[in-house]
Amino acid sequence: MTSVVASLAGVVFKILVSPGDPVVSGQEVVRLESMKMEIPLETEQVGIVREVLVKEGDFVNEGDPLVILDDAQ
Repeated sequence: MTSVVASLAGVVFKILVSPGDPVVSGQEVVRLESMKMEIPLETEQVGIVREVLVKEGDFVNEGDPLVILDDAQ
């Protein structure tokens, strides 16, 4: 199990995955907005989305977990 975390403080602009979705390394899962820029956040591994911890419009701080992934089987 691993998580995708916020690389900087910002607002969750778009969530691109749902629980149960398979993801591959490098796939964008969340897009943050900070200082009028959109920042894509990508997975670093293959897995299955277990849980999305945020909603669009939520403010997050750097290091906050956003998506929990289970290892692919």
